Amino acid sequence: MNWSSLEGLLSGVNQYSTAFGRVWLSMVFVFRVLVFVVAAQRVWGDDSKDFDCNTRQPGCANVCYDSIFPISHIRLWALQLIFVTCPSLMVVMHVAYREEKNKKYAARQTGPNPYSNPGKKQGGLWWTYLISLIFKAGIDSAFLYILYYIYDGYDMPRLSKCSLNPCPNTVDCFISRPTEKKIFTIFMVVTSAICVFMCICEIVYLLGKRWQKFLIKSYMKDRQRSTGGQTAITHPSSQCLLLGPVEKPGTQNTSNRKAEEEAATS
Repeated sequence: MNWSSLEGLLSGVNQYSTAFGRVWLSMVFVFRVLVFVVAAQRVWGDDSKDFDCNTRQPGCANVCYDSIFPISHIRLWALQLIFVTCPSLMVVMHVAYREEKNKKYAARQTGPNPYSNPGKKQGGLWWTYLISLIFKAGIDSAFLYILYYIYDGYDMPRLSKCSLNPCPNTVDCFISRPTEKKIFTIFMVVTSAICVFMCICEIVYLLGKRWQKFLIKSYMKDRQRSTGGQTAITHPSSQCLLLGPVEKPGTQNTSNRKAEEEAATS
């Protein structure tokens, strides 16, 4: 498979990604694809050829190898890398759709385009980007579980016992370079876990930023409403003008009584 063409296709996602997305893409192509192509394929290249069992029974080694390795690590990782990079193509295709829509709109009529910045994560593109992150984290997590479930962990045993037909009895089988394969397996598992963590961080970042914008808009709306109410009360056309000091309701009656009493005594 030509991984360089896939890398060139997905490199355009960088300009639409956040800082977490750029780190994720670097992790995928530097620590996973590069290691997979340069080193891991060579380590597992002699897997079936150097698999040996302590019996000469025809077909026993093949049956035991199929039982111990239901699917090769290399093929499983190749499927994982293909599936985990596909959701990023959703973002690229969505941006391309926006750009094409701008071209068609500009050809039909004049005026501002429907999308002033096609690569800006807003509206449908924001949801597409969020869904792609969920898919990427889910795919990596699923493949980590599949690898753990098939091989009962991430260890690479030096000795495996097999008693399947046509083996005459329980035989001991040995794989080539188990320590080296174990190191590469753990490395690929750790890098996949880091990629899942980066996707989760980016999801939290996007949701937090969206929630922050929502709170700011709500605060500004409430502030405008409260400011508008105060303006209506203190509007210059209001007839509630106070030309002098305001007296309490009972103050005027008390002063009138005092004046009457003084007039009577005088």
